[in-house]
Amino acid sequence: MRSLNFFFIFLICLALVLFSIENTEPVAIQVIKGVQVKAPLCVELIMAAGLGAILAWLFSLWSRMQRTIASRQELRQVREKQQRIQELEQNIERYKAEVEGKQPLLESAEPISLEIAAIEGTTAEMTAN
Repeated sequence: MRSLNFFFIFLICLALVLFSIENTEPVAIQVIKGVQVKAPLCVELIMAAGLGAILAWLFSLWSRMQRTIASRQELRQVREKQQRIQELEQNIERYKAEVEGKQPLLESAEPISLEIAAIEGTTAEMTAN
């Protein structure tokens, strides 16, 4: 890709040089009202091309800076989310350990609750009769 860019820049510069060689007559250019610059057309063309190149470079720097800022913000958000995920995973592990610790209590409570249900069922039958 870089070689392709270099090739296009080389072609533009070559065209600029060939155009400049053929156009050396002085030309007056009005920059702003009342300000006029008189120089050979090739010099004015090279200055205009140079100004355009500088503006394009500044624009690329500005775009790169915006992309860098955006990527830093996204990276910060990803880190915060990863940290939150780790906190939640630790909470899950802690809750699992709590549940496993209370599991024997739940297992021993099941027969008692079945006995209570049986007693309630027999008392319901007695009251129905």
